[in-house]
Amino acid sequence: MRDEPWPVELLVRRGSRTLDVAFDDGQRFEIPAALLRVMTPAADERGHGPPAELKPLPIDKAGVAISAVTPIGRYAVRIAFDDGHDTGLYTWSALYRIGRDRAGLEAEHQASLG
Repeated sequence: MRDEPWPVELLVRRGSRTLDVAFDDGQRFEIPAALLRVMTPAADERGHGPPAELKPLPIDKAGVAISAVTPIGRYAVRIAFDDGHDTGLYTWSALYRIGRDRAGLEAEHQASLG
């Protein structure tokens, strides 16, 4: 039995540079590619230490687009971006958290660039 929401739809909107994700609990999120990029869980960007709660990386990725989304088993997707980054695996719970907390994460990211 699952305790966390399960995705029922993922749609890349190239024109608006977003990933739309719908979950089985009725939540729908429109997540900008730039936010997904700065939230990458990839070890090559975050280091190879113990996992920690993801915070936005202090990098400017405005204008980045999603070039591909590849399912990884039944637990995640690999998102490739047009800046060449393609090693981040986004679990369903990570996508849910990024979508749910979008406004706060975007504000935190802007502050980190300041």
